[in-house]
Amino acid sequence: MVVFLVVLVVILALLGAVHWYVWRRLVRDLTAPGGAARRIGTGAAVLLPLLSVAALVSGRAGAPFAVEQVLAWPGFLWLAVLLYVTLALVVTEPLRPLLRRLLARRGPVAVAEAPANAVSVPAPVSAGAAEGTAEARAAEGAVEAPASAPDPVPDLSRRLFVNRIVSGTAVAVAVGTVGQGTYGVLRGPRLKRVTVPLAKLPRRAHGYRIAVVSDIHLGPILGRAHTQRIVDTINAAQPDLVAVVGDLVDGSVADLGPAAEPLAHLKARDGAFFVTGNHEYFSGADAWVDHVRELGLHPLRNARVEIGAGFDLAGVDDVAGEREGQGPDFGRALGDRDRSRTAVLLAHQPVVIDDAVRHGVDLQLSGHTHGGQLWPGNFIAELANPTVAGLERYGDTQLYVSRGAGAWGPPVRVGAPSDITVVELASRQA
Repeated sequence: MVVFLVVLVVILALLGAVHWYVWRRLVRDLTAPGGAARRIGTGAAVLLPLLSVAALVSGRAGAPFAVEQVLAWPGFLWLAVLLYVTLALVVTEPLRPLLRRLLARRGPVAVAEAPANAVSVPAPVSAGAAEGTAEARAAEGAVEAPASAPDPVPDLSRRLFVNRIVSGTAVAVAVGTVGQGTYGVLRGPRLKRVTVPLAKLPRRAHGYRIAVVSDIHLGPILGRAHTQRIVDTINAAQPDLVAVVGDLVDGSVADLGPAAEPLAHLKARDGAFFVTGNHEYFSGADAWVDHVRELGLHPLRNARVEIGAGFDLAGVDDVAGEREGQGPDFGRALGDRDRSRTAVLLAHQPVVIDDAVRHGVDLQLSGHTHGGQLWPGNFIAELANPTVAGLERYGDTQLYVSRGAGAWGPPVRVGAPSDITVVELASRQA
């Protein structure tokens, strides 16, 4: 409990510092004290982080699903915008003094000037009109003084001018990045194809295709239409088997059951299989296992089935289930099998790869990492996972990690596009 409180305080302090920095650069440095723009900007700097916190905790706090949906879009999108606005502002900090120095060196704007000894030519004016006027004084032979040079940046100090240019550019880059990343998620995942050669795979299983989909994350933002896009993409690939490797949902069956219903239309010769992810244990794992079974998927809860093509398919519960007395049990799933047969394991988190190696698994299919989802999140994901995305080998075991088909939190992906992967098994005997 103490550790949790310390981490919470650190996170809140960091968020507070980041918001203060963004407020300073986008509100204080660009607006007049006491003005309407300053008041509106300061209000947004207070409201937006509150919406983000509310979006993060509303589901766990038991808020009505309709309230979660209202909070989710502004709250989660702001987190993504905040990330990239902060990065853009930090990167452009060195430009501010540089641009101010460049402007200072420009000096006054050049204007056309008459020679110093030039005498103006009197304009013909009437005697009455000339008296007391500037024209009359010029007509008396006064020497014209050069015109004073205007400020090179009219009506703005150099500092304010530079701040507006740099901050405006940072905001434009951040909003454009988040907009493109949001479009990528809402458009739906793209299909990838990967060939995995397996030494023990029988010749008759050569070319066997498994559609791997993970981290769909149905919730207050991604709903039934998202599921339908995924089902359509998988069915168009005509796989032999579908593997749903966890984190299907962020919410209860009561709220999200209808959003998952298109999964009943998945088509594959050997069926569709499901294993739990950590988010299922935040959402009622047992209820979701029952529900996906009703939709026609086959849950593999520390269990194994023999696939007719000639290999074993096993699945283990996610490690998050250990808090509920469940979790992965490799002995149950793989302990008594014939090790001369190829074994393919479905496990949500890549971190169980060491157990897979010890139990002679040939190929582990995982998700969980989202490929980092929001760059530079991939560097953080690398600290916690043996593989963040793609295919790697660990001893005699190969691990394939999908970037996932959805998104958690902000419906945004940057540098880690969503995917569904068709893994084609290749026999070395073919």
